[in-house]
Amino acid sequence: MASPVAWAGAPGGAPEVLTAIASPAVALLCVFMHERSSVGELADQLRVEFDRYSPGGKLPSSRALVERFRVSPVTVSRALARLAAEGLVVTRPGAGAFRARPSSAGPARAADTSWQEVALSADGAADLVPRSVEAAGVTVSLAAPPPGVVEFNGGYLHPSLQPERAMAAALARAGRRPGAWGRPPMEGLPELREWFARAIGGSVTAADVLVSGGGQASLTTALRALAPPGAPVLVESPTYPGMLAIARAAGLRPVPVPVDPDGVRPDLLADAFRATGARVFVCQPLFQNPTGAVLAADRRGQVLRTAREAGAFVVEDDFVRRLAHEDAGQLPRPLVADDPDGVVVHVGSLTKATSPSFRVSALAARGPVLERLRAIQVVDSFFVSRPLQEAALELVGSPAWPRHLRSVAAELRTRRDAMTSALRLRLPELALPHVPSGGYHLWLRLPDGADEGAFAAAALRAGVALTPGRPYFSAEPPAAHVRVSFAAVGGTEEITEGVRRLRTACDEVFPANRST
Repeated sequence: MASPVAWAGAPGGAPEVLTAIASPAVALLCVFMHERSSVGELADQLRVEFDRYSPGGKLPSSRALVERFRVSPVTVSRALARLAAEGLVVTRPGAGAFRARPSSAGPARAADTSWQEVALSADGAADLVPRSVEAAGVTVSLAAPPPGVVEFNGGYLHPSLQPERAMAAALARAGRRPGAWGRPPMEGLPELREWFARAIGGSVTAADVLVSGGGQASLTTALRALAPPGAPVLVESPTYPGMLAIARAAGLRPVPVPVDPDGVRPDLLADAFRATGARVFVCQPLFQNPTGAVLAADRRGQVLRTAREAGAFVVEDDFVRRLAHEDAGQLPRPLVADDPDGVVVHVGSLTKATSPSFRVSALAARGPVLERLRAIQVVDSFFVSRPLQEAALELVGSPAWPRHLRSVAAELRTRRDAMTSALRLRLPELALPHVPSGGYHLWLRLPDGADEGAFAAAALRAGVALTPGRPYFSAEPPAAHVRVSFAAVGGTEEITEGVRRLRTACDEVFPANRST
């Protein structure tokens, strides 16, 4: 099979294929996908050939590279830019690209940034909660693993599951709309706010909705709006590490409230409100991260009443409603749809069901809090890019959108079943108390006394990246856990191979529990 670099201009290759494609948007997508792989291949090839050129020596011209490797000028430009970012190449406008020279000025003076420790903490003596930002719980799910490592730690759909063609077509149509590149209303496009309101249901209207730039940004806005620095904020335990990072970065004090298979326990929630005086509770009532729990029907009203009696808000992170599995059945409505009194601040997003870069979400709330949310969002970011909002409207209004959701629902169910079957067959010592019907991950309890950090390290040595459970707890965890994702891998074969590799890690770390 020809490499992508050679294939780009080969007879019968991309130009002929694209000529046969009727839709300019689909053609654009095919070019984009091909360019993305060709850039890496060309950069790799040039690295191999660097020894041919002396330091400071000129590399072949862009035209020569285009002709030799049969790639586009854009591919050449991006490959050279990648090498320049690595310090291997220097580009000079009008002169070309040159192999970088080693520094001739002798060893550079070591930078002294120690003064920053004082500057960053000198005014923090009065802080009730340190403002240092711990992002490890977030970056473990964002960082791409090394080549050849099975990605059981990913938090987004594998590219094969993303609606790339539909998104490219939507973006192409959006870009041609009159006024698409102008300034949007600060609250968001009215049509997109209306779509989010209809998706939420109940009595929520477009007037209750703000368009925001992704779920993480929405949660940040909500917590900043609802709690002053130093205040307690009630959180599910375990819960999404990114939310804990947001809270701590804002100087808030997360207080855990345990979750069981039916969601947060209302009795313990009431106790936590009384003990702390908190005015905010953050929860994920649907396919909770990481447990996959769904808040039981008889608890939904209790949670809202408990918060209302405490004079507190409930921040509802409805992050994977569009990733329900094929066998999920009818989903419960968002909490905000059954909340006439403005207790709930709702966060809903398109990102998980589309692409990490399709960062369009919504904040929904009633009452004076909506104005505060709006003010903070405007101060932080002005507004969400209008072309992205227009593309979101095009996407969710297209026939491709429901087809995509049905396809993802079926594929996630298949992957979930493949992973649960493989885990039960090969790793019976890892307890799986709950199999969710939505979302993209499983929550595994390790054997008593296990060191989850050692297990995660052994898994990586075996060729699998997974997520340790400790960052999901705001206080001491009751047991060791790991989270494994089945959405970011290439398919069921990769899932089976990843679990097989985890057997090796288990045998290394838990030899006494080895299955017979």
